Amino acid sequence: MKIGIAQINTTVGDLSGNRQMILQAYQELVASGAELVVFPELAVCGYPPRDLLFKSRFVRDCEATLHDIAESIGTVPAVIGFVERRAESDRGRPFYNSAAWCEGGKVVKVGRKSLLPTYDVFDEERYFEPAEAPTIHLWNGLRIGLTICEDIWTAPHVETSRRYCIDPVAFLSDKQLDLLLNLSASPWHEGKNEAREPLVQDAADRCHCPTIYCNSVGGNDELIFDGGSLVAHPDRGLIAGMAAFRAENRVVDLEGTPLVSPHFNLKGNAATHDALALGLRDYAHKSGFGKALVALSGGIDSAVVCALAVEAFGKENVIGVGLPSAISSQHSRDDAAALAKNMEIEYHEVAIADAVHAAETALQPMFAGHKADVTEENIQARTRGLLMMAMSNKFGALLLTTGNKSEIAVGYCTLYGDMCGGLAVISDLPKMKVYALARYINRERELIPVNTIEKPPSAELRPDQKDEDSLPAYPVLDGILRLYVEDGLSRAEIIEKGYDAAIVNDIVRKVDLNEYKRKQAAPGLKTTPLAFGVGRRIPIVQKYVN
Repeated sequence: MKIGIAQINTTVGDLSGNRQMILQAYQELVASGAELVVFPELAVCGYPPRDLLFKSRFVRDCEATLHDIAESIGTVPAVIGFVERRAESDRGRPFYNSAAWCEGGKVVKVGRKSLLPTYDVFDEERYFEPAEAPTIHLWNGLRIGLTICEDIWTAPHVETSRRYCIDPVAFLSDKQLDLLLNLSASPWHEGKNEAREPLVQDAADRCHCPTIYCNSVGGNDELIFDGGSLVAHPDRGLIAGMAAFRAENRVVDLEGTPLVSPHFNLKGNAATHDALALGLRDYAHKSGFGKALVALSGGIDSAVVCALAVEAFGKENVIGVGLPSAISSQHSRDDAAALAKNMEIEYHEVAIADAVHAAETALQPMFAGHKADVTEENIQARTRGLLMMAMSNKFGALLLTTGNKSEIAVGYCTLYGDMCGGLAVISDLPKMKVYALARYINRERELIPVNTIEKPPSAELRPDQKDEDSLPAYPVLDGILRLYVEDGLSRAEIIEKGYDAAIVNDIVRKVDLNEYKRKQAAPGLKTTPLAFGVGRRIPIVQKYVN
């Protein structure tokens, strides 16, 4: 049997565009010999629709779009993810997360999602009612199970499986299935790929049939969907693996020779690079931006962001700007200019010393008698933010912020200064990961100047300033932050792992005190299991100390 897998890049709410993409993929796959075509979860409306679902016409329009699509589906069936309204008289939540089996110009069967993730970035119980069990559809003498994303995340080694009292795969395991379909919109983070292939293989083994995993691809807000659709066979193992971080339509012959893309299951820096480039490209283009604007300090963070912008937008659509102050070193100015030259981007230098002096002069009467402190340092950062936002407005370019996760965690960033911008590209990358990504970007030739990578990091807001004047060495800082922010350990538990007590107490205090900054930050692209975003909901005002 030949299965068409449509790994498509939908846009949330673009019903017309998604409809066109679905039909184009269907026609292409049928023309290539597909006998059944599978699409991702909620392909009609895009994932995640969030509170668009509560708009008065949205779900009705989604259903109308689905039926319009179904009218163009011929004798080759298509299984398409959509939002289904429940009867107004029914108790419970108003919608189902559903899969429509379309055939012969109509919807002939509907399967509904049983397990609704409500953790990290997911909040499906806010909207959807769970099905009691997955659906089995009889087609051409075959028994085909319909599952949606989380329904197969029930293997014992998957931590989140303990959240559920039912196991859809166990339910299907003794139903003599001939084929299991899983429609997914599974967002990527580091380590996700390593869990996914064994998970799909586990479902194939337990259900004793080939299992088709069709995943969405593309960026929607802070989430990046990596595709990587695959087919697992209970006897033959992996028989198909599709590209990561790119749209692809493929026909898979369940009896044919295994075919795995060289871009399947990317790991490490290659995966992080491609994920961020995809997330940035889609955030910009789906929002209507064709140009990117980056403030280049000569430091590692802005250099990596610039390189990703060139990958996402093309060098002709990236504008780099150096904004030296009276404090800026000549080597930083030189490094910024060298980066721009290597990247072959438009570059400008706009000095801020006069603007900073004007602000200080205006404030001098009120500040008389007070010692200079971080206030004056932040005037430089906020002057840069003012000028960069003006350029963004004038040229219609998306301003990219350049802060990394380590700095944002401890508040080593300036509100309304370097935090200004429309997207925080590397806000979920710890500092040491930024260095690793820079070296990956330079894997073939020097794009980021070696001096940028090797020199001690500095905000250059006061003479001879170094990051380690205020922070521990980044390998130490990143280790503490991972344990506290991502793993949720207490101070005592972190200290027990060998970290200095004074350093741990100081870093934890800084993380807690700077929640208010992170709530005002630009949205960031998620790359770790727990980012500073919708998946982490810590109150700004709270007094718990652990």
